[in-house]
Amino acid sequence: LLLYSTPSFALLNFSVGVPLSHTFTGKFSDGTELESDGASGYFIQIGVPMLPGIGMDSYKAQVKCPSCDNPFYVSTTMYNLYYLLPIPIINLTIGLGTGKSQYESEGQAGDDGTATQFYTSIGVPIIPLFDIHLSYRSVSSKIESTSGRDKGEKDDVGGNVMGLGIGFNF
Repeated sequence: LLLYSTPSFALLNFSVGVPLSHTFTGKFSDGTELESDGASGYFIQIGVPMLPGIGMDSYKAQVKCPSCDNPFYVSTTMYNLYYLLPIPIINLTIGLGTGKSQYESEGQAGDDGTATQFYTSIGVPIIPLFDIHLSYRSVSSKIESTSGRDKGEKDDVGGNVMGLGIGFNF
């Protein structure tokens, strides 16, 4: 039963997950460090063995900003291609994605920029057909200001995202 639940014997795999943490590695264009104050969102992917699968990530990280009146977020949407390696006992996934990141405050979207990522996840079967997996995403993104005195300046909002999910192989 343990081998049957691995991707080597599955006809279709489906996975959902949530971000656990988001760490910014970049800075605002003025040199100010970005710090995350939590992340929310989802990751989904679907595929068949031996072929690349497709996925979508949509998450946002709240930016620590003591001087801001309203919560301030960096919202990211990615479209991914991934490959689930046919390894017995563990489910190892590698993938690449592209999309956009944008500033958001009180539901209002602000400036945006392109984003890319690579990611990997490792899953361990918990019961036949299901696995629990931990994922790591490395995101590169720059948002260019389109107004104000910072017009044309680029903020580096790239970072690392850790996630937890559950997969279903059948």
